[in-house]
Amino acid sequence: MGLKLKKLSDQVVVITGASSGIGLATAKLAAERGARVVLAARSDEGLSKAAEEIERHGGSVTTVVADVAKPEDAQRIAETAIAAFGGIDTWVNNAGVSIYGRVTEIDLDDARRLFDVNFWGVVNGSNAAIPHLRAQGGALINIGSMVSEQAVPLQGIYVASKHAVKGYTDTLRLELEEDGAPISVTLVKPAAIDTPFFEHAKNYMEAAPKPPAPVYDPTVVARAILECAERPVRDVFVGGGGRMIAGMGSVAPRLTDKYLERSMFDSQKYDHPGDGSDSLYAPSGPEGRERGRYDGHVMKSSAYTTAALHPATTALVVLGVGLAAAAGWRMLTTERDV
Repeated sequence: MGLKLKKLSDQVVVITGASSGIGLATAKLAAERGARVVLAARSDEGLSKAAEEIERHGGSVTTVVADVAKPEDAQRIAETAIAAFGGIDTWVNNAGVSIYGRVTEIDLDDARRLFDVNFWGVVNGSNAAIPHLRAQGGALINIGSMVSEQAVPLQGIYVASKHAVKGYTDTLRLELEEDGAPISVTLVKPAAIDTPFFEHAKNYMEAAPKPPAPVYDPTVVARAILECAERPVRDVFVGGGGRMIAGMGSVAPRLTDKYLERSMFDSQKYDHPGDGSDSLYAPSGPEGRERGRYDGHVMKSSAYTTAALHPATTALVVLGVGLAAAAGWRMLTTERDV
């Protein structure tokens, strides 16, 4: 892309949806690495907890209670960042919520509200950030999902919103690049992540929502986001499991459909009912917490994502392993000849 971004320690980083989950994990890691962080969310309580923890560890933070579905709130986030720290270097559009249930069962008001947060929240955040990033350069990072590329059942409205986020992000990138704007535009596409996302979701099912394996720790996403804040990256999957399903869908769509029909209905449900709470219209449930209640194995890293973000290094490692194996084979065959 030809852009050079600042070191994280020299940046002001704005993160929406920062009171829990991926947003909170990203905020804490960014502050730990020296960035000044601006945290935005609807939950005053969750933001206060996050800010207290960051400040306790020596980080520099300010917060703003905001609903990104409202354009004026997104603008207020930008104004808060400017007033507190004098600029914006990276803006992360992370706020989001899901709805579980068959698409024909979803109330249209609920579906519209999800789009207001997941899609229009990204648009509102981007519109607030771009004038400042255009003036001084920086990164705009939108959080999509692996379902931006491949539909799954029982989250149809969420899937549609993340497809929309991908289309908007890709178009925005084209237009800003053609315009010569010094802005790196990235789409981050996480797989299933162990966060309170599932507890926050509106649920039409009898069973409580569950992340389908493989499930990754939110810090895996946070590390990827902050890598994109320092180095222009077009897009990246977080989690090889998500990349594999998206790849299957591209190569063999009907076979992938059959696989998802057989696996994704049961794998997205616990064997106990949900508690009836959700955060679609207002904050509820766990705030100030990065991780969810998944009781299975949680991956603490992703070899695929590391390779995708560092292709040259990965190629050298693969080459080195190949050369070592070849050398070992030559030595073995030489000894046998002797």
